[in-house]
Amino acid sequence: MHRPIRVARAVQYLAARAITTRGLSDPITRALLTTAALAAATAWEAGYRVTELHAPRRTE
Repeated sequence: MHRPIRVARAVQYLAARAITTRGLSDPITRALLTTAALAAATAWEAGYRVTELHAPRRTE
């Protein structure tokens, strides 16, 4: 079984790519956004924090 946080990151990335290539009103984009939200909720319930979903910002 995959770790929920890894799945959430991957689906979030795919949803963001779909928005830029297909637009927000595309059915595939909407399905990916729904899946991303469910994956994030699953990761949250598994005890992962939202900050673990997003890559840390580099400070220079």
